[in-house]
Amino acid sequence: MLTIQNLTHVYGNGTRALDDVSLIVPKGMFGLLGPNGAGKSTLMRSIATLQTPTSGSIRFGDIDVIAEPEKLRRVLGYLPQDFGVYPRVSCYDMLNHMAVLKGIAGARERKETVESLLNQTNLWSVRKKALAGFSGGMRQRFGIAQALIGNPELIIVDEPTAGLDPEERNRFLNLLAEIGENVVIILSTHIVEDVSDLCPRMAVLAGGKIQLEGAPVELMQSLNGRVWRKVIDKSELEGHGSAYNIISTRLFAGQTVIHVLSDAHPGDGFEPAPGGLEDVYMASVNTARHAA
Repeated sequence: MLTIQNLTHVYGNGTRALDDVSLIVPKGMFGLLGPNGAGKSTLMRSIATLQTPTSGSIRFGDIDVIAEPEKLRRVLGYLPQDFGVYPRVSCYDMLNHMAVLKGIAGARERKETVESLLNQTNLWSVRKKALAGFSGGMRQRFGIAQALIGNPELIIVDEPTAGLDPEERNRFLNLLAEIGENVVIILSTHIVEDVSDLCPRMAVLAGGKIQLEGAPVELMQSLNGRVWRKVIDKSELEGHGSAYNIISTRLFAGQTVIHVLSDAHPGDGFEPAPGGLEDVYMASVNTARHAA
């Protein structure tokens, strides 16, 4: 279990990226949703021991992550949003090299580890191909392969499906779901579907603060009877924005569809809408923006 208590991080320019963040992350998949600039990457980097927070504590089991970063690194797998590789090196050779860096010294054990990961991530057929020739999806699968070296107990993946086509995204998420049965996996993303498809528990981070936390199904149920839908002309959007608590706006077949949050029926033209996870997310993000 990962326990984060009262974590705050203030950068040198005065930006408060994290503001008194507390979370308990159990074994399994945990979704961390938030818009760009919410503080997600700062939180992931702090957990991964890449930066020291201004105040607060992080514990993983018996490990004090801030005081004992080397202990955490031995059981950590990390796939950052952007990661660099040697482009002319083959997939197999790069994984082999990273296994050495992870402390797998025996040639036979290393060979077994690398070949197992290549099969697990469906990269065996391209194991001799230079990484420069990999597609976005193949590159992400290589990223998770390197994160799995050494059988980590805590895995952090930061925006892992951004830019992937639907087929590669499904393949990648299925792989994460497989792995997530026995370890703690934090999936940090701004893509709501990634969390709704995979995670039994989640939190929304916005403005450096945890806005809500819980099981996606329960959070969606909390909006039952409170989300309303209406199709309007684009010219009406500003007027509706001042009159109602709009949580989302989208175009559908050339028309503007708005979702509003209201405990009572908002009036003419509105109809009940099922409260999905996107509505939960947008409502909490909007609340954070209005509070800022």
